[in-house]
Amino acid sequence: MKGWSEEEIRNRDLMAPCGLYCGACGVYIATRDNNEKFKAVMGNLYGTKPEETQCLGCMQPDPPKMLYGYCKLCPIRDCVKAKGFYSCHQCSEWPCGKIDNFGLATGVRVMKRTIPLWRQKAAEHGDEEGSVEWARAECERYHCPSCGSPLFRGAKHCRACKRDVTDDLDGSL
Repeated sequence: MKGWSEEEIRNRDLMAPCGLYCGACGVYIATRDNNEKFKAVMGNLYGTKPEETQCLGCMQPDPPKMLYGYCKLCPIRDCVKAKGFYSCHQCSEWPCGKIDNFGLATGVRVMKRTIPLWRQKAAEHGDEEGSVEWARAECERYHCPSCGSPLFRGAKHCRACKRDVTDDLDGSL
């Protein structure tokens, strides 16, 4: 699939427990592609220096090799680990206050869209392969509807054809 390798789609480190798939995160994509300009753009968006704006996925085993500062402090990630789950899709208390009170409205919208999808994929394919199919669906979603170029979560415009994709994806921040 254009934009992501099969290895990435199967990489559990990128399967954020909240449903904000790390493979579609601009910080991860900038790190993966070693794109300093994109790291600066993402850093400006989140208020971090470009050299701090890097991550290899929030579910890396401890100690993580490269985890973005905000992800290190994520109460959702900590909650899932404390409950012995891999993801919120396994929790009967979802959605909880940690989801409802997440700091970005776009994040809340994405989580409330993706966790039911993850549950559906797990019910259809079993948890392991269902998680992979969920990640694949997220990667497929983040492509420009006009030219097919890969996008990152939160993209406003396609970098290739310049089409406004805000309403096709996750809405505005």
